[in-house]
Amino acid sequence: MADYKEIIYEKQRGGVLITLNRPEARYAISRNLIKGLHAALDDVEDDPEIRAIVVTGAGRAFSAGMN
Repeated sequence: MADYKEIIYEKQRGGVLITLNRPEARYAISRNLIKGLHAALDDVEDDPEIRAIVVTGAGRAFSAGMN
């Protein structure tokens, strides 16, 4: 599993919760966040136990868009 910097990756009951974690930028999408999402999805693809993915933002907003 990758070392994520701008997302939180949590395996839970046959699924994975991917949380955008850039509160200082209202979870805006950055190049590093995109790289983290790609790495997380690669990890999901390699794990036969995962059957669902939920993507969310921590706090008040989901994402402010592209940064």
